[in-house]
Amino acid sequence: MLSKNELRYTLALQRVPNIGDATAKKLIHKVGSAEGIFNEKKSNLLKVSGVGSFKLKEISKKIQLDEADKEMRFIEENKLDWLYFKDNLYPERLKHCTDGPILYFQKGNIDLQKNKIISIVGARKITNYGKEFCVKLIEELAPINPIIISGFAYGVDITAHKAAIENSLQTVACLAHGLNQIYPKTHKKYMNNVMNNGGFISEFWSSDAFNKNNFLKRNRIIAGISQATIIIESAFKGGSLVTADIANSYNRDVFALPGRATDLQSKGCNNLIKSQQANMITSAADLIYMLGWELEEKNIQTLQTQLFLELSEEEKIIFNFLKEITRGDLDTIALKCYMPTYKLASILLTMELKGIIRPLPGKLFELI
Repeated sequence: MLSKNELRYTLALQRVPNIGDATAKKLIHKVGSAEGIFNEKKSNLLKVSGVGSFKLKEISKKIQLDEADKEMRFIEENKLDWLYFKDNLYPERLKHCTDGPILYFQKGNIDLQKNKIISIVGARKITNYGKEFCVKLIEELAPINPIIISGFAYGVDITAHKAAIENSLQTVACLAHGLNQIYPKTHKKYMNNVMNNGGFISEFWSSDAFNKNNFLKRNRIIAGISQATIIIESAFKGGSLVTADIANSYNRDVFALPGRATDLQSKGCNNLIKSQQANMITSAADLIYMLGWELEEKNIQTLQTQLFLELSEEEKIIFNFLKEITRGDLDTIALKCYMPTYKLASILLTMELKGIIRPLPGKLFELI
């Protein structure tokens, strides 16, 4: 962890205009520390690729260090933790994002050292369809114990946080403002539960103005910190689509919930799937399979039991048969389960959409 002196200079570096996180990292790698940058000759700093005199002319010890001192007082008074991009506790996936923050702040009971981390974002005007899917998805994922990341906004975000808490999962809210405020204010009532089951993170200072552009900037943290980003409902344009785009640029997996072609809140998701910018997700099984997550035997049994209880009587017959033989072709399943093929084909499609089975070449089917 950074010493207080190095924290002070790192904060000051964050305050230099025109020097973003990618440039700041280059300078730190060149000089060795943020303090070193302020004391280094500018002629040496100009040797760093992509660093011109325009970016360096704003460096001023007096101005930026004074601002840093004020923020340090806020950090100390509010007992905030901070994560530096070279720290061992800094999220591993975020380390590989060139524009990831050199420093961010957090409060709560947060542990981002686990491998299974997913982000769930989407429409602020969530429909019943989106809400029910989000709640069910997190409930089905609960045996795997993933960390749920979102942005604490209306709609999908707060639904994901609440569902995570209800299933005793760690959930982390990534904010687009300093940790001295909460937006929207109506979500203040959820703060304690989030703090007890995870917490809040932000790269923004307590003195930062509330700016709409901050929401787009924070989306790179939501996308970069996770193994996969799931979009649950989005209009044709929206902030969650920006998050999906960023996640794709980081080579992360992106999933989108499909909806009817006529539903406005599904147009964004449908377009992501159609343009192959996202995998279609219809159940937790899709996510588990695509990410290659392995379950302990008892967790597999738990998930299968949950699925089994939701199946129709005919689906249960097919499920039990495939469980015995591992995989089977259409004709064999029809024969052994005493079902006509025309009817069986329809049932198998329904089970596929539920994420229970998957089709294989040669008209074969197997359980997921």
